[in-house]
Amino acid sequence: MGIAFTGFVALIAVGVPIAIVLGLTALIFVFATGSFEILNSLPSRMFSGTQNFGLLAIPLFMLVGELMNFGGVTGRLIKFANSIIGHVRGGLAYVNVAANTFLASIMGSAQAQSAVMSRVMVPEMEKSGYNREYSTALTGASSIVGPLIPPSMPFIIYGVTAQVSIGGLFMAGIIPGILFTFGFAILIAFLGKKYNYPKAEKSQFSEIMKNSLSVLPGLLIPFIIVVGILAGIFTPTESAAVAALIAFIVGAFFYRELKLKDLPQIFLNTARSAAIVTFLVATANIFGWVLTIENIPTIIAEGITSLTSNPLVFLLLINVLFLLVGMVMEGIAAMIILVPILLPLAITYGVDPLHFGVIIVINLTIGLLTPPVGTVLFITSAIANVKLEGLIRAILPFLVISIAILLVITYVPWVSTFIPRVAGL
Repeated sequence: MGIAFTGFVALIAVGVPIAIVLGLTALIFVFATGSFEILNSLPSRMFSGTQNFGLLAIPLFMLVGELMNFGGVTGRLIKFANSIIGHVRGGLAYVNVAANTFLASIMGSAQAQSAVMSRVMVPEMEKSGYNREYSTALTGASSIVGPLIPPSMPFIIYGVTAQVSIGGLFMAGIIPGILFTFGFAILIAFLGKKYNYPKAEKSQFSEIMKNSLSVLPGLLIPFIIVVGILAGIFTPTESAAVAALIAFIVGAFFYRELKLKDLPQIFLNTARSAAIVTFLVATANIFGWVLTIENIPTIIAEGITSLTSNPLVFLLLINVLFLLVGMVMEGIAAMIILVPILLPLAITYGVDPLHFGVIIVINLTIGLLTPPVGTVLFITSAIANVKLEGLIRAILPFLVISIAILLVITYVPWVSTFIPRVAGL
């Protein structure tokens, strides 16, 4: 296993994509140990790792995001938020957070969200007098709300891996997502007063009503997802299919910006994104299998239980572990590998599986903002044309707020479990 681990570290160090790293590490293990009989099982293991009905929601929700992007919802969300709060000091910064929160209820992916918002908000904020590094840092930090507010790709992966209700996870992320939104708003208020950020003119009531009516069809999609799941009308996977249909109708017939000629590009973008996730799920499955063969899960579990029997200390160790893992490994791969190991242990400590899922997703999402692998950090840096060093300095206050909110969510479980319990999920 030592040779395989060395290969794993070396491949990550040279920048090989994590999905390929996981697959190659499994092969290195086979050849290093001479366990060639395992080779016959690797293809079937990869295939079986993707054979779960819940995973079908991922390409469907990706399709929803593409349809809404081409359908013109992003611009309407920003106009709506700007007409309501753009007139206060630092108004565009609040608009950035608010628009990210609204967009999170459609996309569910921090990476996709940060890419869209970096193109739209950073130039607009800079034009209004905001520092470019600050604008980019705010956009990247706000995007981490994406995986918390339904629909959420990481929650789908966690739910499939942990055999936990995906609908329950969707509901569990709502209050934590709102907490992050308010936490960033408080930071903006402090920075706005300190640096005297600009404010726009107050919108007329007629303009507010016009923008509100314009955005309503787009906001209908997350509303249908949440209400449909809570009412038991459809499963999260079925809700994704319904949302895709409504997204098409809204973009093509209400906003009239989605054209038939756009559909090939939309389907191609969806297929590419879904293929990346599916391949990652497949290779992570065989990597996890190799770990099981080597009895690594038992070793890790025994190591943690030998350190503490206190649930509070256990949760602290889990936070530290996943924050570190999130810095060097893609979140989906980390969940597929570590959740089967740590969830049974968490249950023995009395931790609710939904609460545990929220903690893990937040940790791994924060990892998207931290080097050396933080993909949101690199996406926003490249799109906004900001030096990585300056962006890291600008994003530090948002990381401090994020970790503070993470600790609140960790040690106040009802923040995650209240809505699922009320809904009976």
